[in-house]
Amino acid sequence: MKHNKVGSVMTSDVVRAEYGTPFKEIARLLADHRISGLPVVDGDDKVIGVISETDLMARQATTPDPYEPKRRFRLAGLTRGARRQAAKARARTAGQLMTEPPVTVHADDTIIEAARTMAQQRVERLPVLDEEERLVGIVTRRDLLQVFLRPDAEIRDEIVQEVLVRALWLFPPSIDVSVTEGVVTLTGQTERRSETDIAVSMTRQIDGVVAVVDHLTWRLDDTRLRPDEPALQGVADDWLRRL
Repeated sequence: MKHNKVGSVMTSDVVRAEYGTPFKEIARLLADHRISGLPVVDGDDKVIGVISETDLMARQATTPDPYEPKRRFRLAGLTRGARRQAAKARARTAGQLMTEPPVTVHADDTIIEAARTMAQQRVERLPVLDEEERLVGIVTRRDLLQVFLRPDAEIRDEIVQEVLVRALWLFPPSIDVSVTEGVVTLTGQTERRSETDIAVSMTRQIDGVVAVVDHLTWRLDDTRLRPDEPALQGVADDWLRRL
């Protein structure tokens, strides 16, 4: 079973800035290309930081209102986050404005891994790196959602071939697979209970699967095997150890 890689959905033509790129040039790049953020690279195309519209807005947020009375404050009394925002409000170049260290992924990472990184780090885009850690693309949430555009028939074919036939060695498959709007329903009976667990677990990880409805039953409950009883072997055995 092969997951789609980040490299298959990323944008290769990346709008980028360098450490010394001026503030106004960054704002112009974001506006001209209609993007909400970009990576900052060094002379070797290594990503050293990222900039988002939020970073640029720090300047606007701290611009004093001419009709408000002036407020006095001490920088030393600010929290670390507030001091960082204050520094960004004074930033004049990409290097002063960027957020570091950057959160990145590699082109060979799976879409699932990239989506998990986005969710955990709460970011909307990820610079994509090659084997030498150089920038080769950028992937956004919208790019990752393309996986859910897979046709139901294509998803079903992969489940039958990769899960039922290749992993569980069911010839012909004794499990009925139906897919509607990405929701997979598995119906039928397997020889062992562990096989049903494997079928459901592997199906959930197929690209484009929204949910799995489990209507499977089993003939033998092998979840409590005695030491002298045979266990599943091969690909299925490997998957069983991951459950």
